Amino acid sequence: MSDYYQPTARQRLFHSCPADIILYGGAAGGGKSEALLWEGFLQMIETPGNRGLLLRRTFPELNRSLITRSLQKFPREVCRYHATDKAWIFNNGSILEFGYCEKENDIYNYQSAEYGFIGFDELTHFTYAQWDYLVNSRLRAVMPGAWPRVRAASNPGNVGHAWVKAMFVDKGLRDVVWENSRGIKFAFIPAKVEDNPYILKYDPGYIERMNMLDPKWRAALRDGNWDTFAGQFFDTWDPLHHVLDEHFEPPRHWHRFRALDWGFSKPYSVGWYAVTPTGALYRYRELYGYGGSPNQGSRETAEEVARRIAEIEAEAGERDLIGPADNQIWNSGKDAGKSVAEWFQDYGITWIPASKNRPNGWNEFRSRLQLDYDENGRPQPRFFVSPRCEHFIRTIPTLVHSESKPEDLDTDGEDHCADEARYAFMYWREHGDKQAVTPIRNDLEDHYNVLVTPSGEPIYIPKGESTSGEWWE
Repeated sequence: MSDYYQPTARQRLFHSCPADIILYGGAAGGGKSEALLWEGFLQMIETPGNRGLLLRRTFPELNRSLITRSLQKFPREVCRYHATDKAWIFNNGSILEFGYCEKENDIYNYQSAEYGFIGFDELTHFTYAQWDYLVNSRLRAVMPGAWPRVRAASNPGNVGHAWVKAMFVDKGLRDVVWENSRGIKFAFIPAKVEDNPYILKYDPGYIERMNMLDPKWRAALRDGNWDTFAGQFFDTWDPLHHVLDEHFEPPRHWHRFRALDWGFSKPYSVGWYAVTPTGALYRYRELYGYGGSPNQGSRETAEEVARRIAEIEAEAGERDLIGPADNQIWNSGKDAGKSVAEWFQDYGITWIPASKNRPNGWNEFRSRLQLDYDENGRPQPRFFVSPRCEHFIRTIPTLVHSESKPEDLDTDGEDHCADEARYAFMYWREHGDKQAVTPIRNDLEDHYNVLVTPSGEPIYIPKGESTSGEWWE
């Protein structure tokens, strides 16, 4: 490999893999970041005139894990470090830069740049939008015959866990190369701490300390488990209890309602809920504005979504359902001057404003995830979902705590099903004891007739007045 670097057997597999895009991921201590750093070095040596970029999410992480390590290990006879540009300049004309993308828009710092190599350290710290922009617009052959490559290293967890797991881990392929529909070759190389003989030689107590971690930390960092990890926002979510083995339609006499979190460039989420005789809530149907990539919206208009909801409910024989919706739908929209709420009302779909108290909403969500037990000690969930609610099941376990507001979730994640369910739970807590009635409609042309209370009392809003804010409280 190099006179300066002697890789482990696992690292050697990473360096020799012929895939265009590789994730070297799993347990802490497996030598992932070290391999990624040297991969950047080796590719700059291999291709004169190449240009590479090594990334972390924040500058402190970048400086601590990559820059400092490179200053300790890179040989000065073949390259020199330029501190102002945070880049290594190689004797053969190659340049290896260090960068970070703390905010979503930091990707535009690289708008005019071209890279033949991009490396992401701790890939799950990045959002899919950041990955998508950098890989699909900044990666290219910077000179004839060059091979554009992406390499990433990561532990499980954090805001990007869902899309990274879906892109690499959920394929079920290990140490092999597969190809997508565009002919791009991918590979996932799992990492275990046992793969790194150096850490075991110099710190023989390392594994024993890892074994003493909290079970969720241990699962991710010791075992490289991508199905459970510390930092999960809904750490009591359990598919064994909260997801039915098979779908069933709720009986006609069960009260039903729906909830909406609106989105256009990001997904919208509509969930239909039924109330069981014991007071549990059953999410039996969903409509999700999935644009084909994680956290990417379908960009459907309000009219298109309203028409789909109306068709679904007509086919199911459901009439006059009501429920909470994201308050932004009452603001002016872009669809022919109407608000989103007006488009829904044109199709006979009525909403009431959702409670926006996030801490209370998340507490109610967690309360719903708790289990009751019958007289025989069998668990009885307070909330469960149909297996057909695939996007709810996919996204809920991947959400993580906000670093700035630990009581809240990180809104960079795909949180649309979570927000919609939060609205539903708060709605039922506040209004579930009231009898559901057919909404009263107003035919006056000078009023919006988009709001009705759960008890049937109409709320009319004179046209021309603002419908934003918390006035309905």
